[in-house]
Amino acid sequence: MNAGTLCRRQVRTALPEDTLRDAAYRMMRHSVGTLVVVDPRSDGAEPIGIVTDRDLVTRGMAADLDPELTNVAMVMSVPVNTVRESESVEDALKQMSRRGIRRLVVVDDERRMVGILALDDILESLVGEIGSIGRVLGHHAPIYG
Repeated sequence: MNAGTLCRRQVRTALPEDTLRDAAYRMMRHSVGTLVVVDPRSDGAEPIGIVTDRDLVTRGMAADLDPELTNVAMVMSVPVNTVRESESVEDALKQMSRRGIRRLVVVDDERRMVGILALDDILESLVGEIGSIGRVLGHHAPIYG
């Protein structure tokens, strides 16, 4: 299975000049904890950073930055970690482990954003597969010979 198969294609984004308050409101409104920060000149296709709810708290509020005056660019994580949609989920997991991260922005061959892959998405897929295997095994009595 590849990263493009498992990723979420609907990605919530922010611009570097958005305020922390704007970002927090967007996260609340869409029930997400991550926004991909995109280059405004790329029509939302080129990821340049990621900002999480944790970034807003630890780099913004805890640093006593004014959420009305501070831009997302001040607290976002850069560079953005990406994985090509054709790469395997195993390779994505290795990259997450190596970098100590839980999310990768999924890009096409032109490095245009197509989705986001979170560790939770991978775990959810694995749990579903394990459940399917359990159901198959439950329908067949063991054969002892």
